[in-house]
Amino acid sequence: MSVTSPEPAGLRDLPRPVAVAVGGGGVLGAAQVGIGYALEQRGFVPDLIVGTSVGALNGAIAAAHPGRAAPWLDRVWTRARRREVFPFGYLPSRAGVFADRGLRHLIASAGLPARIEDLAAPFTAVAMDLATGLPALLDHGDLESALLASAAIPGVLPPVVREGRTLVDGGMIAYIPVLAALRAGAASVVVLTAGPVGPQSPARLPRRAGAVAARAGLLLWRHQIERDLHEVSRRIPTVVLPTGVDTWPAPWDFRHAQRLIDTARLAAGRFLDGLRVSGPGLYGTGGPLTTSALSEVGR
Repeated sequence: MSVTSPEPAGLRDLPRPVAVAVGGGGVLGAAQVGIGYALEQRGFVPDLIVGTSVGALNGAIAAAHPGRAAPWLDRVWTRARRREVFPFGYLPSRAGVFADRGLRHLIASAGLPARIEDLAAPFTAVAMDLATGLPALLDHGDLESALLASAAIPGVLPPVVREGRTLVDGGMIAYIPVLAALRAGAASVVVLTAGPVGPQSPARLPRRAGAVAARAGLLLWRHQIERDLHEVSRRIPTVVLPTGVDTWPAPWDFRHAQRLIDTARLAAGRFLDGLRVSGPGLYGTGGPLTTSALSEVGR
């Protein structure tokens, strides 16, 4: 059983209500479990939680068990296997490479209530409306469909039709959902990332089609993350917790979950013990961050 320590000064200084914004990242979301351990061991309990993609699943479990969710998340992540979450051979249509059967099973195994309103803490899952490209902030109604929609990677998992809208992965428009946290009324926000937030400068630009597309996508995400963090941190304190992870596995490789959890737990804990907050700004490793330092956010 983990021992809870007094809340560090930096966390106590955050204006209430404090939101936790949980970003996307596929299997890399296991690192968020380690950050959750670090927060809970220091007595931190958020006032509201906003999640995108895998961060929506992690966030929903945290909202179901505020202040004691990390062990629940640990069991989900260390027991999950790729063939169970992304099974071949169950295509319901031509809308995705995989069916969402495995993801439904993962959600069911998490012990969540049927409706968002029944979670113990206020929670919002972020998806994207495929018709308009606008964010869909799912804060009421059926929980399973909200989590499926938020994680419906276009072309990989099928879109979700919910309340008359066709929805896909929220990471397309809010990879780190800090704007949604601000709109939900947060006076400060704690950010849980998963994976590197952008590509490193290559020695040589890629030439193969897949590598070109992957790099372009990472650059788009990087610019989106910079823009959103900059906008929110001008208004409220925005704390980006480090993972300490230098070597990330592929986003579908579940074999590294324990390593990601353990590494992030230590890195986030050290950071939290030294955190000091003094008004609006972007706080990360080494103190307030500038956008030029965001390449270090995932570490």
